[in-house]
Amino acid sequence: MKKILTIIGARPQFIKCAPVSKELRKQFDEILVHTGQHYDEKMSSNFFDELNIPKPNFNLGIGGGTQVFQLSQMISKIENVITKVEPEIIVVYGDTTSTLAGALAANKMNIKIAHIEAGLRSYNRTMPEENNRVLTDHISDFLFVPSNSAINNLKKENINNGVYNTGDVMFDTVLANMGVAMNISEIANSLNLTKGKYYFATLHRPYNVDDISVLSSILGAFNKLDYPVVMPIHPRTFRNIKKFGIKLGCNIIKIDPVGYLDSIYLQNNAKKVITDSGGIQKEAYYLNTPCVTLRSETEWVETVEIGANILVPNRNMKDIVYAVQYNQHWDEKYIYGDGFSAPKILKILKSKI
Repeated sequence: MKKILTIIGARPQFIKCAPVSKELRKQFDEILVHTGQHYDEKMSSNFFDELNIPKPNFNLGIGGGTQVFQLSQMISKIENVITKVEPEIIVVYGDTTSTLAGALAANKMNIKIAHIEAGLRSYNRTMPEENNRVLTDHISDFLFVPSNSAINNLKKENINNGVYNTGDVMFDTVLANMGVAMNISEIANSLNLTKGKYYFATLHRPYNVDDISVLSSILGAFNKLDYPVVMPIHPRTFRNIKKFGIKLGCNIIKIDPVGYLDSIYLQNNAKKVITDSGGIQKEAYYLNTPCVTLRSETEWVETVEIGANILVPNRNMKDIVYAVQYNQHWDEKYIYGDGFSAPKILKILKSKI
């Protein structure tokens, strides 16, 4: 049986990996490598348990440190794994440091690369994720994209070969787990929440949480909203709230990072989602929950074009409150595939390897 080496390391990659790994193991010997990029228990192992992802064959334990340090350590350790395993292909997901490390190691060792969630562009090169995804796309052999706009992005960069629109694998995961989340999650009861009478918010990007004025503006807006804001606190955000001495206010319900099922439940039953995450924008769309994104751009441009998502580029308190209170409507349609992306990826890889 031919070997596939899969590299993951962060929450969005665990979510994307779940349906793909299940399919790949029907035809391939998949070896799973966890870089350790997300080393918080609730941002890592809980997702493996909830999504039934196989236990990693290798855990590199590379958490913390600068991005350059992480990248160099990951490349070196992934190289060692490749030498031991000798895979036919390496699969990477998305746009994290783990993505780029896996792709660079594979490229230097002449191993074919499959990039799942290829072709996305924010056109903001100050974002590390943008550089990670661009570099990975340009050295990949198989580029599995979630939309037609991703294909057009690649064409602009003269990437035309090995590109396949298979849809978004995160849609597969939402469809497979939504019913389970609605049935077993107890988080609403534990927080005394009523459906449609709270907002769900996540913040983690440096430009939102590393600047005291921006972070204060965002949290100030949350305190002016008509319903409470349930906010799982990312470790980076928590450190900065303490560092800046910011008081959250009574309208913000601070909770620890949540697992996938609780996150889906909270998004599904919220009045709106407020986020700076890429993946949560999509999850909100799949759950038919309006989304406000605290960024100047998004890779998921289609969600903005149809009205499911509103961007707030300056993160001004008044603009955030206005966007959250704005009544969003959109026509329901499938813009990122049909929720069966993983079987399509398997079929293509099986025919090409």
